[in-house]
Amino acid sequence: MARLSGPCAVCDWYGEESHMNIAISGSTGFIGSHLSRMLRNQGHTVVPVGRRDFNGGTQHISTLVDGCDAVINLAGAPINRRWTSGYKRTLISSRVETTRMLVDAISQTSKRPKTFISTSGMGAFSSDGRYTEHDVANAADFLGELSFDWESAAWEAETLGMRVVVFRLSLVLGANGGLMKQVLLPFRLGLGGPVASGEQHFSWIHIDDLVNAYLMTLDNRNCKGIYHLAAPNPVNNLEFTRILGKVLNRPTSLRVPTALLQVMYGEGAQAMTSGQCIVSERLAETGFKFRYPNLDGAIRAIVKASAGNRSVIDLVNSRG
Repeated sequence: MARLSGPCAVCDWYGEESHMNIAISGSTGFIGSHLSRMLRNQGHTVVPVGRRDFNGGTQHISTLVDGCDAVINLAGAPINRRWTSGYKRTLISSRVETTRMLVDAISQTSKRPKTFISTSGMGAFSSDGRYTEHDVANAADFLGELSFDWESAAWEAETLGMRVVVFRLSLVLGANGGLMKQVLLPFRLGLGGPVASGEQHFSWIHIDDLVNAYLMTLDNRNCKGIYHLAAPNPVNNLEFTRILGKVLNRPTSLRVPTALLQVMYGEGAQAMTSGQCIVSERLAETGFKFRYPNLDGAIRAIVKASAGNRSVIDLVNSRG
């Protein structure tokens, strides 16, 4: 699915829009907490929509989003788990069904939000090639089907007369969540290394750039359609490993074998041993500027930001 619109007009972002009420599902997660904090700092009101609210049903959610200017959908269970048949259903329900429920809830409001920003992933594409927003999603596996259904549910908001944006996210890097939270400790202890062959694509974006992309899109009402949130210089897992080891001054020789991941995660290991290369052409058309276009700078900023939370590993590093 390659649903596009014309390029956004270049604008100044970061709060140019007047005060907004913004409902966010998944507001307590890694991305949601960063985005919520920035929006509140700019004087906007954030309306959290959490798991309990979804359990309360569509009518309850409708009361939360009624009168909001925008709804941002960040809900979704973590991918890096063992994919049992039950967990696959969780991945589907936490993405596709929650998106459908949000759109249904919006349809029942008396004062309808004008903007719906939803989420998707790199799994829309196969592991071969380099893909922009102008390419048609081509993955035929579980993640491909999941992404297609997730995006299709979001596009239903267009029938309500809303401006719809779908962000396909690359790996989001930050000091206190996501991938970096998982790998910083073992790498600092000298226990890091490439995953499987290490040749798999590693498309990424720093959390600060991701949040700024959301702010830009909220401010610029000409923005709609699909955007890839990925830095302009993707690498592979070997290069990510090399850079992180260099910044931390630690060896990175302990390769994580595919067989081990398959034992631990089953089918879910494919999300770690394969990767997609996505880049964005449409963000550039808006005039968006990445603060961290290169992985080395992003990793250095993340390591510096995490330095105050190292506790016991300070002892290890001091001996390095």
